[in-house]
Order: sequence, then C-alpha cells, then structure tokens
Amino acid sequence: MQTKRKIQKSVLEVKNAWKMYKMGEVEVAAVKGIDMRINEGEFVAVIGASGSGKSTTLNIMGALDIPTKGEVLLDGHDITKLDESALARIRGKKIGFVFQAFNLYPSLNVFENIALPMRIHEFSEKEIQETVPLLIKKVGLAHREHHLPSQLSGGERQRVAIARALSTKPSMILADEPTGNLDTKTSFEIMGMLRELHDEGKTVVIVTHEHDIAAFAERVITLKDGKVILDKKQRVLN
Repeated sequence: MQTKRKIQKSVLEVKNAWKMYKMGEVEVAAVKGIDMRINEGEFVAVIGASGSGKSTTLNIMGALDIPTKGEVLLDGHDITKLDESALARIRGKKIGFVFQAFNLYPSLNVFENIALPMRIHEFSEKEIQETVPLLIKKVGLAHREHHLPSQLSGGERQRVAIARALSTKPSMILADEPTGNLDTKTSFEIMGMLRELHDEGKTVVIVTHEHDIAAFAERVITLKDGKVILDKKQRVLN
C-alpha cells in the first residue's frame, strides 16, 4: 500500500517579480522575474554576490518593498495591492526581521527594545511583561536586561534583535546578512540560534553572501544578476 505524501503548505510565493529603479535617465532592474516558493517550516538561505539582488528579494518577501511587477503571495493572499498600513499590520503579525546592523534603538535598554514591536502592535502590558523576560532568557541575556545597546557586544546585540523579531509571535523569520558584522565564532552561535528556531517550527529565511553561513540551511537559493540560477536542497551542516 502506498503511503500518502505529505503536501507542504506554502507560506510565501514570489511570482515573476521585477523591481525597477530609476538612476538618472536610466532604468535599472534589481531583480528580473524572480520565482520563489517558501514552504512552512523550511530553513532557506538566499545566497549571491554583492549586486545579485538578494537584499531586494528579501525586502519584497518581507513586504518592506513592493515589486514593480509580479505577485507576492503571503499565506495565499497577494499583498502587492495593499496600502502601507495594511502591509505594516502584516509585517507585525506574520514576519520577524533580523538585520545586519541590528537596528536597535540606542536609547532603549534590552527589555525596551524587545518590547517595542509589541507596544507598536498594541499588545497588552500584561502580555509584554510576561513575554519579554522569557525571550530575554531564551537568547541568553537575562543578565543584560537593563543594558543599552552600546553596552553590549555585537553578538549580544544580534541576540536582542532575534528576541525582538520573535516578540510578536510571527510564523516566519527573515534575516538579512545576520552575521555580516560578527566574527566567525559568534556568527556560528547566531546561526545555531536560528536553527533552533527552525527546529521549533519557525520558517526561517536568511540572506547571505557566505557559503559557510548558508550551510546551516536545508535549502539554498542562489541569485546572480537579479535572477534565480539554482534552487537545491542540501545536507545540513552538523
């Protein structure tokens, strides 16, 4: 008797996405007909050299930017026709972002930085007070709760950024060069943390130009000159 193959649920689809920019008199395409499908619970690395279009692709995937033409389906719904307030709500509920430069508020301590998205999206104070300490403990920074970003190492700042990305309980994490400002040891620690989130059921997509970082993912999508040139599963780094 044949066993039924489990059908993976698509959480994000990019269909024939183009992004054009005006540079003086010239129109330049940052991405050229990108097609990409991310399934629930996957850990995907998008890799490419500088100028390959990977950050533009991540911005399109995360509703931070809208393609000039093409579709972006999030949980089956095309988000390219939505206004900015609707996109902001989607980003707050469904997607957690981690950036190379951490993007922490320098005047807010660890607790306040993590709590900020929850306050923006009107979580109750009770839920904030219950959730944030758990996230601080999860990323190993219980002893740093009241420290400012300037008092933290680069690795600690990225841990805060990951906790902040998790604060609104998104189903998907998008990370743009999350180890770009870190040394090798710290980079591997951060990637190990992202893999743990994947093991817990989160969908994780990272953008990187480093093959040793992409090795943490179970699938690698390679971009060159704004196009997907390779999309393959791989043996995960132990």
